[in-house]
Amino acid sequence: MSIFTVEILDEPPAAGDHNTLGGRPLLAAGESWPACFCGKPMVFFFQLDIPFLDGDHLLVFQCPEHDEGVFGPLQLPERYWDTVTDPYEGPFWRFLLRPAGSPAAEADPHLQARRLVLHPAEETVENRRGRAGFKLGGVPSWAQEPEHYRCSCGTDMVFVCQVPENFGFDMWPMREGKEQVYLFLGNEVYIQACPARCHPEALWPAIQN
Repeated sequence: MSIFTVEILDEPPAAGDHNTLGGRPLLAAGESWPACFCGKPMVFFFQLDIPFLDGDHLLVFQCPEHDEGVFGPLQLPERYWDTVTDPYEGPFWRFLLRPAGSPAAEADPHLQARRLVLHPAEETVENRRGRAGFKLGGVPSWAQEPEHYRCSCGTDMVFVCQVPENFGFDMWPMREGKEQVYLFLGNEVYIQACPARCHPEALWPAIQN
């Protein structure tokens, strides 16, 4: 089973690069920078083209303060990207999957921007768990029991991207004594998406540790 591992290079991206950690997100026409329910602009963590989903573009954002794990029913409700937000009062992360847009006017101010490179690889599966690491496709390296979600449109979600446990993103400049920031408190994150592409935000994170 083919997958793509994600390598972080020690060099900043150029405007318009499709695979980046931080930097300038490729936003669609009329698309604004996502904000948390608390009103703060979200941190832009990374973006990647997804080769096995017609090259659609994945963007991952999260609030710089609100970052708890999130839990939802296996059958996700209508507009779950806006409504399933326990323990908070509203959405504190945004995942987007659609064709790449144009570079935002400004780069994210929180993270040290880096280029990302995808490397085709072979999946290794043992006890229903795939290889660990930052990767696209294949089988999640489930830390607990597998979680398989169904989109509100009735389509079974597919696994798209994995961010490993305690994967720190370097902050720039350093803020409040912190050198790194984490997605969902540093838990292992398995991003699933609706293959029917019923909505650009029809994605869901399975969070485990």
